[in-house]
Amino acid sequence: MIDACDDCLRRTDVIGAIAGRLDIEWRRTEAPQRVLALNDEELLAVGASTRIERRFATFHAERARERIEAVGLSAVCRCSAGYPGALHDLSDPPAVLHVAGDAAALADRGAAGIVGARAATPYGLEVARELGRALAVAGATVVSGLALGVDSAAQAGAVEAGAPVVAVLAAGAERPYPAQKQYLHVAIREHGCVVSEMPPGTGIHRWAFVARNRIIAALARVLVVVEATERSGSLTTADFATDLGRTVAAVPGRVTTRLAAGTNALIKDGAHLVRDAADVLDLLADLTGRSFSTAPEPPPAPDHLGALLAAVERGRGTVAELATTAGEARAVLAGLGELESLGLVRRGFGGRYERAA
Repeated sequence: MIDACDDCLRRTDVIGAIAGRLDIEWRRTEAPQRVLALNDEELLAVGASTRIERRFATFHAERARERIEAVGLSAVCRCSAGYPGALHDLSDPPAVLHVAGDAAALADRGAAGIVGARAATPYGLEVARELGRALAVAGATVVSGLALGVDSAAQAGAVEAGAPVVAVLAAGAERPYPAQKQYLHVAIREHGCVVSEMPPGTGIHRWAFVARNRIIAALARVLVVVEATERSGSLTTADFATDLGRTVAAVPGRVTTRLAAGTNALIKDGAHLVRDAADVLDLLADLTGRSFSTAPEPPPAPDHLGALLAAVERGRGTVAELATTAGEARAVLAGLGELESLGLVRRGFGGRYERAA
């Protein structure tokens, strides 16, 4: 369904048409929202071309609607009652939100945003995936950006739980970016939605990633950062969240790791420390007054597997680390299989076994 007025569609078309120019404007202003908050006439001045002015003057709204429908998207504009209320908190709410999937996922005012490093460590990826899965199991919508690393790990975890997921893209919502996340793009469309303020067919522009971050921050009541350097784009999302009055939280990391410098600094500056999904759910419950269901506690380990489980908890996650002979290896594999069936351990990245949360 296209629930977008002619004026909002026209504005969005202009933004897409001058996207290349906005890369330059963004470097001048250092804040894309200053540009996106301009009125239509001021936007046309940024474009500064007869071609753009003619395009604006001859814009055909019905053709724009047809293009949106042709690529399987729906759309809602900020004039519509169906527009996500959280985005109105922005000084520059997107004129049109293009949606691939079920827009109902955008209505959750108890959503949690999870963002972080693209070049994340195995630890960061696993933490993000488990946070996404556990939050989704508890009934919270997970919002992120589908980027490599933490973002896509968190959303993959939420998809595993079969709960609503929202991915916000910097380019057109109809195609995955990055391309290698096509499978996740498809899965999110089935379990929630992929959204973008950019019209279909829009390519990649640097400024649009920062602009996308403000949408993630606005949709989330709690924003969690998992691994970030001191100059990470994820910290931009945290800044947007702070400006919007959202709750910012972070997962601590080793002080010797540069990927923990940004998150540890956030905690030092007052962000909530996140140890697990329960900490995030507590924050969401306080903010929304909702109660979130949590996963049942796993059963205790059988006596004969207690030592094996303790070894896995200490970080010995491979058969080579747990056995020294072929006979021990067979016994360890059997024990790990039993622990996995009980939900006490699972295989993480690289095939290592680890304690299940």
